[in-house]
Parts: sequence; structure tokens; C-alpha cells
Amino acid sequence: EIAQCLVGSEMCIRDSPYVSWEFLTTEPDILMDTYGIKPMIINTIYTVVLTLLFCIPLGIGSAIYLAEYAKQGKIVSAIRFAIEILAGIPSIVYGLFGMLFFTKTLKMGYSMMSGACTLAIMILPLIMRTAEEALKSVPDSYREASFGLGAGKLRTIFKIVLPSAVPGILSGVILATGRVVGETAALLFTAGTIAKVAGLMDSGRTLAVHMYALSSEGLYMNQMYATGVILMLIVLLINGCSGMIAKKIAKK
Repeated sequence: EIAQCLVGSEMCIRDSPYVSWEFLTTEPDILMDTYGIKPMIINTIYTVVLTLLFCIPLGIGSAIYLAEYAKQGKIVSAIRFAIEILAGIPSIVYGLFGMLFFTKTLKMGYSMMSGACTLAIMILPLIMRTAEEALKSVPDSYREASFGLGAGKLRTIFKIVLPSAVPGILSGVILATGRVVGETAALLFTAGTIAKVAGLMDSGRTLAVHMYALSSEGLYMNQMYATGVILMLIVLLINGCSGMIAKKIAKK
């Protein structure tokens, strides 16, 4: 009877609608006959916010130093070359590094913190590169006019240059966010795959990891496709909101 119940639940899950309110608001539990992705949606948003909080200040600060303060020379050229190399490293390598450093050495375990720190390191070169190019694209006449009015270098950067470069910086943040949302390999080695709403030091899975888990099992393909649709909609929503913010800032 238990076996028949489980088989019946599996069939119910397989034949369930692709996307429904129940699918968005319940947790996956075969005994309770629920198949939702609510924990994965929360974990995905949590991971994105935590990762951006780590890498945006560091990335923009590094870009300001390289674009406005650093003297051009071999050291700066070596830094830029290292950024280009780091941007092209496969994500699974970052995952292995995160597992060895954050999970094992720093004893964070399989947690959202380990995953967010690993993803922050992974997308940091992308944000640094795009932010630096955005700062360089600001005309020098803006800086000269600010200096001519008596403003110092720091005030010029934060009041004139940085606001003018915000649309370009946001473009890099959007690209980085898309990479975080769709990342799987790095999180498998650092955040784990437990299907529950995770705390800061708890293991949890995002939507992309959930899709990978479902495809590996090969039993819940409808739910995998539905998860992919939700994942795509979240990315479109983030990109749309970021684009609107960038346009408003550019108008100002």
C-alpha cells in the first residue's frame, strides 16, 4: 500500500500542470503530494542579493582605483590581464576553490554563505571590467569642469563621474546577476542541494540547481521545464527593473 501510494504520488507529480499557484507556493514533498519550488525561489533571490552585496562595493571600488587613481604601468597592466584571465575561468573551478577555501578551510560548511562568497569572487572580474569601462567613457570635460569650479578629486568622482557612469555599471551588474541566477556547478560544491528555505549558514538549492537535480533524476521532467520557465521570468524581471532604473538615472 505504501509503494502504491508513493507511485501514485509520483504519477500525480508527473501529470501535474507545468506552472500553477500551488507550484509556486509549496515545497517539494512526495509524501504530502506537493511539488512546489517556493524554497528554491526564495533561495535564488537570497543568493543574488547576498552575492551582490559582497561584490558590488569591492568591484566598483577597484574600478574607481584603476580608472581614476592608478598610474598606467606594468603593475596595472598585470592587474587588468589577471582580471581577463579570471573572467574566463570555468565556474566549476570556482566551485572547487570555494569548497576547499570557504567550506573546508574557513569551516563554513555547505551553506548559502559559502555559495555567495564563491559567486562573488566569480563575478567580481566582470563587474570590475564593466565598471572601469563605464568610468572611462565619461568625458574628461566633466572632470575638468568640476576641477575648475574648485571641487576636489574625490568629490568629482562621487558627484560627477560615478553618477554619469551608473548606466554602464548597471549593465555589468545585470550581466553578473544573470550569471548568478543561472549558476549550478559552483553552488553544487558550496551551497549544497537541500530543497528547503535556507538560512545564512544552512544548505539550500537555487532554481538552477533544482533543475539540475530534477534532470538527473529523470522522473519529474514537467517540473524541470516549469522551473526553467520561472527561472527565465525571474531573469527577465530583474533585467527589466534594472533597465528602468538605469534609464531614470540617465535622465537625471
